[in-house]
Amino acid sequence: MSDRGLARSVRLFRAFLQEQTDPPVFYGALARDSVELLDEHADLAGQLMLDVGAGPAEFARAFRAAGARYVPVDHDPSVASVHDGGVVATAAALPFGDDSVDLVFSSNLWEHVPEPEAVADEMVRVVRPGGLVFLSYTNWLSPWGGHETSPWHWLGGDRAARRYERRHGRPPKNRVDDTLFRVSVAQGLRWAHSSPRVEVLAARPRYLPDAAQAVLRVPVLRELVTWNLLLILRKR
Repeated sequence: MSDRGLARSVRLFRAFLQEQTDPPVFYGALARDSVELLDEHADLAGQLMLDVGAGPAEFARAFRAAGARYVPVDHDPSVASVHDGGVVATAAALPFGDDSVDLVFSSNLWEHVPEPEAVADEMVRVVRPGGLVFLSYTNWLSPWGGHETSPWHWLGGDRAARRYERRHGRPPKNRVDDTLFRVSVAQGLRWAHSSPRVEVLAARPRYLPDAAQAVLRVPVLRELVTWNLLLILRKR
């Protein structure tokens, strides 16, 4: 098992601080960490893998280097990773047959879709029995839940957006209730544990040490400190 202690969390947080100024640093670190997380549950070599909501090319490089047959999927044809063997499609209607892929990976997409449970069900649909779904997302009440408007989103999404526009002279990329939705940790846990089609292999804060997993049992606290919920699921 990988070492998911405090040192790992510090490395990821330092990389996260460069997301706006040097995105390849953050996304490269996150991609490598994602490969390590999945390696605990499956050998990626030869696996047909969909990255739903694909974005930075760092994920494509990391997963292909691990031997996965990586297929990026995004609704935006301008996304970097889609240029190289990708598929343009919406997450709610994946153009793949039932039980047709080995693995679905989705990082920080759930908070950007209006019906996240339906999207998660669609990911499960296309995975073969015994295959994996890796799903992680930033919850709204996290300190980073407003994305570039954080932490001012705690005072209201619209107010945070107006503040951002005053300071930067342009509206934020992520607009609450339009391209950014108020998902919760409870929402993801409820979907995962109620779905009869999946077994929950892991449920924990993605960037925090393993010891922080206990926070998911505390309803209000988990929404404030989880930062990003990670679910690794096996299809029954």
